[in-house]
Amino acid sequence: MLQVRIHGPEDVRLDEVPEPTPGPRDALLRVSRCGICGSDLGYVRMGGLIGPGREPMPIGHELSGVVEAVGAEVRSVAPGDRVALNPSPPQGGPVIGNGAPEGGFAPLLLVRDVEAEGRPSRLHELPDTMSFEIAALAEPLGVGMNAVDKLRVAPGEKAVVFGAGPVGLAALASLREQGVDDVVAVDLSAQRLALARALGARATLHAGEVDVFAGLREIHGEVDFMGTPVAASDAYVEASGAASVIQQVIGNARRGARLSVVALHRAPIEVSFLLVLMRELEISGAMEYPDDFGRSLDVLARRDLAPMITHRFPLERFDEALAVARDPEVAGKVMVEIEG
Repeated sequence: MLQVRIHGPEDVRLDEVPEPTPGPRDALLRVSRCGICGSDLGYVRMGGLIGPGREPMPIGHELSGVVEAVGAEVRSVAPGDRVALNPSPPQGGPVIGNGAPEGGFAPLLLVRDVEAEGRPSRLHELPDTMSFEIAALAEPLGVGMNAVDKLRVAPGEKAVVFGAGPVGLAALASLREQGVDDVVAVDLSAQRLALARALGARATLHAGEVDVFAGLREIHGEVDFMGTPVAASDAYVEASGAASVIQQVIGNARRGARLSVVALHRAPIEVSFLLVLMRELEISGAMEYPDDFGRSLDVLARRDLAPMITHRFPLERFDEALAVARDPEVAGKVMVEIEG
């Protein structure tokens, strides 16, 4: 079968690989849809996790499909079930498409250790009315949802999302789902800001055209901090990956504001902990998903996130899909159509 694998920096190929065979605790999934994640783009730039003795790295972890076969010890799913995947193994270890030997940009995917004692299944059954395309949003939605959970928001609060890529849009949808109607999205892409408005942002700010915190003071109102007017925003999500955003929030937030960092920041960032102390800020990191991955499917069944998906490509045109996904002026979520 064909599988997308990284051979080195900017070297992505559709390789012929053997079809996988499930063991007693595994399942074989026939993949229908798989989205391109920002982490996939990062792995392509850096050449994946390839080193001496390692095989080329498969990618792809935002996916849905149909169970093709299961091992003798698997009870939570059966052949023919329509499912979305939690790519993280129940007991730690390499994540599918993020260092594991498996990746989702392929017709068949081996899902190891589908269930473990005291842990939910890695494969979550879809509602009958949910398309595979929408179900493939469950993983990025879970990432955004986890970032919002860290903020402990309450209805009526004011929130800001920096970065209106797929994870930022997922955080926006999660804020709205948790009763926060006053959400401002900030980005450098007019296209992505339009997607944020379609998904329920009260307002948007183009970071390349306006003073963002002056705009937030106008939209969210002002409060006093040691004689200086600052934005009354209660909660911030950093989904942009820009180091300056963290520094700007720390330097401009109101006393007691909360910041959730979900973007990947690979380089160290200089932080003034004097300002963190003076403003009594809460800063949280957010990695992966809520404990209940199925919450994502519940939200997808209630809330229309279809506008996130802007482009669709068959697996054979993965190079084109990758090029589009790299351009924030063009793309939201790019979906790869693999089966059906």
